[in-house]
Amino acid sequence: MRDPLFESIKINTLEIKNRIYLPAMHLGMANNFEVTDQIIEFYVERARGGVGMITVGYATVDDLSGNTTNIGAHKDEFIPGLKRLAGAINNNGARSCVQINHAGRYNFSFFLDGKQPVAPSAVASRMTKETPKALETEDIHQIVDNFAKAAMRIQKAGYDAVEVLSGTGYLISEFLSPLTNQRTDEYGGGLENRMRFGLDIMKAIRKQVGKDFPIIVRMNGNDFMPGGQGREELQQYAKALVEEASVDALCINVGWHEARIPQITAAVPRGAFAYLSKGIKEVVNVPVIASHRINDPETARELIADNMCDMVAMGRSLIADPYLPEKAQDGREEDILHCIACAQGCFDNLFKLKHVECLCNPRAGYECDGVCEIAKTPKKVMIIGGGAAGMNAAIAASERGHEVTVYEKSDELGGQLYLAGAPPGREEFAELAYDLETKVYANNINIILNQTVDKELIDREKPDHIILATGASYMTPPIPGAELPHVVQAWDVLADNVYTGKRVVIIGGGAVGVETALLLAEKGTLSADVLKFLFVNKAETPEVLYEMATRGTKQITIIEMIDAIGKDFGKSTRWGMLQDVTRYGVESKVTSKALEITPTGIKIETGQGVEEIPADTIVLAAGSRSVNELAAVIEAQKIPFDVIGDANTIGMAFDAVHQGYKAGMNI
Repeated sequence: MRDPLFESIKINTLEIKNRIYLPAMHLGMANNFEVTDQIIEFYVERARGGVGMITVGYATVDDLSGNTTNIGAHKDEFIPGLKRLAGAINNNGARSCVQINHAGRYNFSFFLDGKQPVAPSAVASRMTKETPKALETEDIHQIVDNFAKAAMRIQKAGYDAVEVLSGTGYLISEFLSPLTNQRTDEYGGGLENRMRFGLDIMKAIRKQVGKDFPIIVRMNGNDFMPGGQGREELQQYAKALVEEASVDALCINVGWHEARIPQITAAVPRGAFAYLSKGIKEVVNVPVIASHRINDPETARELIADNMCDMVAMGRSLIADPYLPEKAQDGREEDILHCIACAQGCFDNLFKLKHVECLCNPRAGYECDGVCEIAKTPKKVMIIGGGAAGMNAAIAASERGHEVTVYEKSDELGGQLYLAGAPPGREEFAELAYDLETKVYANNINIILNQTVDKELIDREKPDHIILATGASYMTPPIPGAELPHVVQAWDVLADNVYTGKRVVIIGGGAVGVETALLLAEKGTLSADVLKFLFVNKAETPEVLYEMATRGTKQITIIEMIDAIGKDFGKSTRWGMLQDVTRYGVESKVTSKALEITPTGIKIETGQGVEEIPADTIVLAAGSRSVNELAAVIEAQKIPFDVIGDANTIGMAFDAVHQGYKAGMNI
């Protein structure tokens, strides 16, 4: 049977072997604009994995368009590095492309040696908190020429195509949007004038590279900015790009960086934004590429088969598993390690000025370290704990050739990943637990469930090396009344082991407390299926349906001692979670201390004094503590061992995965 995902496709005269497109992602791996070995090895791994086309970048077009961690395309001196990268991609089976872009007002003066960023108008950026300099007409013409010259360098370096970023809130989209374009000359005002800058760039590039060199534009299908550009205007722009500027393909993304609609996190359903690529596909006659949250082959092939798009952009999916295309084509989809849209290693790292990593794939960003080598002396390895840390340690140690046995005290592998996957919009964490378990069994690792490890078992098994990955347990804070029957632990709520009453107070406003609150807030709301049924049949008005989708049957209050809730979420996730806290009517009381739990509620101390909140259920989300009592036993037996994950230090799933992998590799 035909597989739409693995049919070839043409962009201009370029034939691509399948419909999987790795879009440009800022990796933070360039060194003073130069291509590094780290970048090359990262993309070589993805090319070997079977992707049809790889777009790198974005690459800069002038000194104000990016920063030194971007790949440079604004000077001839960068061509040798670009050429080396193109050859590495093409020689390993994929088509190559470079995305060029100008950040406009999204750039920081910090990265520009104090120079002021530029934009169509002097409208301050909510993201950078800076006001850009409005471009003069001659500056605009120079930037258009800079784009064309950058495209020429890319062609000269041996790439198969060039892509221009015309969305996400960067310079071209700043010209397109009435929010940021307040000009009164030929580049401002009505849509025709606001499109002029982007169209001029594409025309200049076409003139520079010739008629047969593919030009792709990555553009918004909707910028999701109040007062900005919706689908209709952007569809008109898409038509103009093809009909007036001879663009050969369109890659559709969503939203500006300032937009308040989640775009890349796990809260976004898989393939949710493909309706935007569908709308643009209906008005143009060139290939259209869908983007965002397409992390599995089945979703990808359905979108193509259903004419929602012609290709699928799978970026973070291929960070998590570079060999996703090969596995899908070979019928090994159960072996795929799926991106879980946590954004912890890919997007959050960029805010820390770190290169891209991955929670799911600890090798991502470290491809230069080479392949795993078989240990000279295989050892008998005991791993105690089958959570994220333990499973990754087991996989790594097994790949090194050791004899590995995992001991897990519960009846399943996965540990806290299943708790992390319990709240609404976080289900992908449970997917990671399943993927890791599948990989553990595929490696023929010995698994012993329902087994508590003690000194006697260690004496009997005589391991050469032990990895202690026993995780953590919840803490019960020393609050009077914590032993009352209506007090429960957040972990038990997330595991669906307890019932809660109508009025719920959660003690602790960290990630676990917020996630528990959102899980409970959805109780009694409309499910997606019911919501669609009622909407399609016009049983209620959209306003009533919205209310019923966001207001459940519980009254929830979060109590937090510090001045904010959710501080331990990653930057990409936190704002969306807090937005949901407000949307679902969860009340939060910060700088508040729990004094006493009573049979009918809880007494707290705030800046205004002491008050009592009535409650049917009190949920404790007061943190966790490491479980590592066996460390002393193992140390006394003088067996080499490592303590990893939460058993070592309470951290995030990212830490557990990476520590586990490193521990297994180091044996």
